[in-house]
Amino acid sequence: MIQQPGIRRLAEFLGLRRSIVGVLGMAVLVGMGEKMAERFLPIYLLSLGGGSLSVGLLNGLDNLLSALYSFPGGYLSERLGAKRALLLFNLVAMAGFVLVMVIPSWPAVIFGAVFFLSWTAISLPGTMGLVAAALPEGKRTMGVTMHSLVRRVPMALGPVIGGLCIGTWGIESGVRVAFGVALALAVVSAVFQHVLIEDDPPGRRRDRAARKPSGNPVRLFREMPVSLRRLLISDILVRFCEQIPYAFVVVWCMKTIARPVTALEFGILTTIEMATAVLIYIPVAYLADRSEKKPFVVATFVFFTAFPLVLYFCRTFAALAAVFVVRGLKEFGEPTRKALIMELAPQETKVSTFGLYYLLRDLVVSVAAFGGAFLWEISPATNFLAAFGCGVAGTLWFAFCGQGIGPENR
Repeated sequence: MIQQPGIRRLAEFLGLRRSIVGVLGMAVLVGMGEKMAERFLPIYLLSLGGGSLSVGLLNGLDNLLSALYSFPGGYLSERLGAKRALLLFNLVAMAGFVLVMVIPSWPAVIFGAVFFLSWTAISLPGTMGLVAAALPEGKRTMGVTMHSLVRRVPMALGPVIGGLCIGTWGIESGVRVAFGVALALAVVSAVFQHVLIEDDPPGRRRDRAARKPSGNPVRLFREMPVSLRRLLISDILVRFCEQIPYAFVVVWCMKTIARPVTALEFGILTTIEMATAVLIYIPVAYLADRSEKKPFVVATFVFFTAFPLVLYFCRTFAALAAVFVVRGLKEFGEPTRKALIMELAPQETKVSTFGLYYLLRDLVVSVAAFGGAFLWEISPATNFLAAFGCGVAGTLWFAFCGQGIGPENR
């Protein structure tokens, strides 16, 4: 009994209300299964005879599908409500897991990716809308941060377990085993979210039905504030920096450098990255909810920009460990950026505008992901330096033209 008030205060500080806990549990369960295999898909594609262009195709599809699914994700979440929409998105991911697990060919992997790569993108607008509805403005960055934080648990542990599966059963069988586990965890997640995520109250359902969310992205774009458009431009340039080399980071570490790392060691590098992010999330969220958001977003863009440049000069496991700390620091202001999008978006169309933002961003950035394969064919240096240049441009644009929101503007 003595501890309960303290636990309640901690839960309130972290924004842990019942529906938020349901979303966090879903993120851990689906994410753990997904990340056991997803980080090793480039190696899996090469093993199945897909070649480097298939790796670029997979990464390009990831960005393209993230773009195409973001707006429908926001629209369906406003139309159906978060609980039903998230269940639907979970079932779509399960279909992709089954396809890749059953058919061991690289075209099947690409086709299956159409389903399982969609889960994060299509569910994100609904998740952010649920956070915005469940928490007051002074707690939204913390709510988004908790979601980002728990997502890093499977990102950290999943690749290590996936690396062990590959070490035990080989690349092809190990990846299929990992997808089998992903399917089982997704089923558990569906039950978990059904129990914990609360149904919309009747009043909110009536409001949603009366509001009839717009399915017209052109109209929503016209209503998008100038400040949000400026953030979008800088975000696109910084995501070019991230996505040009993204799929080839594992290839660089495990195949290209003079002393390649093993699958397990690459999993450990990913754990270092995620542990770094986890350590900074809550302190940064606490400060961002009480101060101007712009410096936090600028800082995260700086770390995004630095990663490809320092990666190119690191060729041993010890050096790569330091580089992956830098990669983890890129999460410094990511939850703050998402909260800023929700705060800059119009009140009546927050979820749809969030989805439109990601539609536009990832649709453009998918070009960089596809182009990354051709830059890699020229040389790794060309790939990494092109990415660095895009990051510098995006960071400077937001630093000089971007707008944040502080407590006095809320």
